[in-house]
Amino acid sequence: MAKAPATPQAEAAAAPTPPKSKKLLIIVLAVVLVVLVLVAGVVGLLLLKKSGSADEAKGAEPAQATVDLSKPPTFVSLDPFVVNLAPAEGERYLQVVLALRVADAKTGDSLKGFMPAIRHRINLLLSSKLPSELATLEGREALADEIVEESNIALGFMPGGRDTGPIEAVMFNSFIIQ
Repeated sequence: MAKAPATPQAEAAAAPTPPKSKKLLIIVLAVVLVVLVLVAGVVGLLLLKKSGSADEAKGAEPAQATVDLSKPPTFVSLDPFVVNLAPAEGERYLQVVLALRVADAKTGDSLKGFMPAIRHRINLLLSSKLPSELATLEGREALADEIVEESNIALGFMPGGRDTGPIEAVMFNSFIIQ
């Protein structure tokens, strides 16, 4: 049972693929490799950017959490305010005791001369509010921001200007709506 000699046609069919298809295969593999490298680079950059932002945020947390005890903030306490709230929701009044946080003690002392103007602007602001506006935490925080702005306006600082003013924040010591 000897095998018959192979014909030239059968040898051609069994022969390796011609060099043209090898070149095409190499080009396709090179393109796929380049695309994979580009995708890996983009993903790597995005991850680095994301981790960099997370590192900055982590780095910022201790700075916010630490308190410089050598330079405590200065607070200027104001006399209590009692105002009638806007009458749209019935007769309600607000009693609030607050303190203004300022940059330093010298600024706090110099506020005394401006106190009538500051109290006037705060009174007008408080009496324009509805009880429903002040019932939520967000409403009270917005009110605190508005008081800071109005107080700085009373001191001659324009809102949205380059200098925001010496009054940095408002702290509510008591907040009662009846």
